Amino acid sequence: MNFSVDLKEAVRHLDTLPAMPVIAQKLLALDLDTDEGERAMLKLIEKDPQIAAKIIGLANTPLFGASKRVTAVSDAAMLLGITRVKSVTMGIAVMSALVKKPSGKLDVQGLWLHSLAISLAVRAISRAMPRDRRPLDDEIFLAGLLHDIGYMVLNHLDQARSDELQSRFETEKDRSSIEIESELLEMNHCELGAELAKFWDLPDSIIAVLRYHHDPQNPAAAAAQPLVSMVSLAEKALAAFGIAEHTVAMIDDAEWSGLGIDPANAADLISQIAEQAEEAKQTAGYF
Repeated sequence: MNFSVDLKEAVRHLDTLPAMPVIAQKLLALDLDTDEGERAMLKLIEKDPQIAAKIIGLANTPLFGASKRVTAVSDAAMLLGITRVKSVTMGIAVMSALVKKPSGKLDVQGLWLHSLAISLAVRAISRAMPRDRRPLDDEIFLAGLLHDIGYMVLNHLDQARSDELQSRFETEKDRSSIEIESELLEMNHCELGAELAKFWDLPDSIIAVLRYHHDPQNPAAAAAQPLVSMVSLAEKALAAFGIAEHTVAMIDDAEWSGLGIDPANAADLISQIAEQAEEAKQTAGYF
């Protein structure tokens, strides 16, 4: 099958990539270490009904243990934490900017569910690590929510190629996504996502996660460790969850040890990750 779009050429012409959503630009400029910055963020979210509804919905899921129904963004922020609310808002804004109508064969809802599950998995992995090695909470959630955004970039630039890729994921489930992408695309979803993140001037650690989460041993990923390895491990623990992306699910003891986690605790941690992912799936209607 011939495709009209040269992906490498397309990403060189920045006008082919969508502009960063205004709310995301404003969020990145805020200082959340001040009360004024926190209030400004909550006001931004309240002005966007779609994002406000998702933030409130997320706070009402059993995942975060609300004792009563949350109905206001400010209450959701109290429950979820300011930095997590910022990350989730960024994730929603970014995905919304890339959504095409119709979306073709890309399962956008499945991708959101997968991304949320990866965020929760990385959070669980972080809690099992030595405290002094844990990344910041906002990095954890933003990395998880955006790690596979390259699939949406591909759909935005070349929906025909995106549709072909998704079809092959469905029919070739015994092969890894990266292997299939290498046959079909000049740039895989990792490279495409990283190009968008660079264009939007996102933090270097997030760019590295997008680029190397399927290649955490790459020397270029070193500056963003352990976050890159945490996302890679989460993907293996949730192989093919939410979307038809497949990765090698085998996790060796060295990967756990490299994060300061005792491999003897790995089975329990994977079970916990799987339970949280299922809870996310069952409560997806909330958000």
